Amino acid sequence: MAASAPGRSPEPVRLTSHRPRSEAAGDQLRTTIFYLRDHVLSVPEIAAQPLVVSAAGQLLAASVLAAFPNTAQTDPTGQDRGGAHPATLRRAIAYIDDHADQPVTVADIAAAVHVTVRTLQYAFRRHLDTTPMAYLRRARLAQAHHDLRAADTRGDATVGDIAARWGFAHPGRFAALYRAEYGHSPVTTLRG
Repeated sequence: MAASAPGRSPEPVRLTSHRPRSEAAGDQLRTTIFYLRDHVLSVPEIAAQPLVVSAAGQLLAASVLAAFPNTAQTDPTGQDRGGAHPATLRRAIAYIDDHADQPVTVADIAAAVHVTVRTLQYAFRRHLDTTPMAYLRRARLAQAHHDLRAADTRGDATVGDIAARWGFAHPGRFAALYRAEYGHSPVTTLRG
């Protein structure tokens, strides 16, 4: 379901054609499906993590919408721009910080702060030059950093386990994001 204006029922998004927008769009969807099947959901330890499963579902849904013509409204309206106040952003950030350990979608965040998805996206873009989901990824990265620092170096915690717990299915991508944010590898943090 796509989010709609507060107080109105969301309208379901419908595909308007069974043919991809282009050959490249179809190829990208196939690549996404194969990636999820072969590299994310095929690893039982990773596939058992709720945040990973949620992110996989969101990636698949977004890829389908990008590949096929559909009824989703993507252009921001005047109402979306008008509701993108700093107070909206503060409420959204608080929601993200409080729910980073749960499967959260952009629609969940928008509903929690009583705005449309577009308004939420516009608020993040206008005030932080990022997206709600990029902010959520950074919040989860910060939590993974905290867990790495708190892990007992003699214990059985691994970077992969901590990364998966916070929704990062691919250890290499997690390590790259971590290094970009903290200036060193997650293994360095884990080892103290």
